[in-house]
Amino acid sequence: MREDPRRAIVQVIARLGRETQLHLDERYRHFRITDAIIIATSVLLVVLAVFNVYYVRVLYEDLNGIVANMDDMHDHLRSVNEDMDAVTERMHAFDEHIGHMELIHANMMALTKIMPRIRTNMDSITRDMAGIEQSMGLVGEGMGIIDQRVYLMTGGVATMRQNVRQIAHPFGRMGAFLP
Repeated sequence: MREDPRRAIVQVIARLGRETQLHLDERYRHFRITDAIIIATSVLLVVLAVFNVYYVRVLYEDLNGIVANMDDMHDHLRSVNEDMDAVTERMHAFDEHIGHMELIHANMMALTKIMPRIRTNMDSITRDMAGIEQSMGLVGEGMGIIDQRVYLMTGGVATMRQNVRQIAHPFGRMGAFLP
């Protein structure tokens, strides 16, 4: 029996149809997997975006708190600076009073001529007063140095406050978009 030549062509076309259908089914399955991955990735990105917006909001609020604290710190440093100025003025006045010690010393010398027993004690007091005068001069210089450093610290805090405000401004503008 002889085989019909058309039959071979029909079988080849049928096999090609089956292979094409298998290929289309596999391709459709891959499309569904790809769509599922895209949806899962999109959901994950949306969740991450929500958390990022939340963290930006928290950062914005924290930066505002830092700026407020720096404002308070700046005000306190100004108060300390004013107090240090008052202390420095009092030290200068005290130093001027110490300058009168020489006159007191001269009067004491007159007393020592009259009262020889008191002379030894007065000389000791004079030496102590000279030491105090020297110490007060050093304290006065130290207060001047402290006054300068507090002034420099006040300027540094003002600069830091300005820099933090500059950082906080972009986050403040983003605040209008945040929930």
